Amino acid sequence: MIDQLNGETRLFPIIGDPIKYVQSPVWLTRTLAERGHNGICIPLEVPAGELDTVMAGLTASPNVDGILVTMPHKATAFGHCTTSTERARMLGVVSVIRRNTDGTWHGDMLDGLAFVKAQQDNGADISGARALLVGAGGAGSAIALAILEAGVGELVIHDADQAKAGALLDLLGIRGGQARIGTGPADPTGFDLVFNATPMGMTDEDPTPVDVDLLAPGMFVGDVIAGHGTTTFLAAAQAAGCRIASGDNMVGAVQDLMADFMLAK
Repeated sequence: MIDQLNGETRLFPIIGDPIKYVQSPVWLTRTLAERGHNGICIPLEVPAGELDTVMAGLTASPNVDGILVTMPHKATAFGHCTTSTERARMLGVVSVIRRNTDGTWHGDMLDGLAFVKAQQDNGADISGARALLVGAGGAGSAIALAILEAGVGELVIHDADQAKAGALLDLLGIRGGQARIGTGPADPTGFDLVFNATPMGMTDEDPTPVDVDLLAPGMFVGDVIAGHGTTTFLAAAQAAGCRIASGDNMVGAVQDLMADFMLAK
């Protein structure tokens, strides 16, 4: 991949803080090369208060064709998009943005689609199931929407910030279809699917998003935390006899989605 770098290489930076755990620089660069596109994804550590400054620089650099967006910028980066998909506008967040022909930015949110694909690729049956989702932030909101679109039977949302969970519930109300949607405690008892969409697991000292002693065989457990291997949460789920999908699986699932978005005309 590095041998192909030259003055015509198109840039697709990924911005976030912390940035050391991201895997997309290797994954997306490889995917672009497989598609015959001269492009590279590079990591940029951008503290929360510096996004406007960095976006001004990236916007002024015409060989930057797109940007991957990770924590903590998904909501604020949406404000830099002149155009966006209906999904991104509904959620008010973006995970990817690409340059419009007039130099402005167009955004979308792919986290939910990638998360659901990772679960299904690893054996989860979402249709008609009961799901507990812990985390109602940018990623959690996108995952909740995608779970509903995948036909879940019941979705219970938990967030330490009850107002945030309630706001997501209101947002999803018109999209629920036949599914039952509500908020509740982080108690996995009786659920078919248990999903973590919080940052818990980024460090070894973090608590698990649910009491792992309540996990039972037959449950499917998914986690958004990538770059950390098998998290404490997922290791406990495996020990309890659950099938799992990791954040690394989600990163793998999103690569073609990101490439499709970035290379769309």
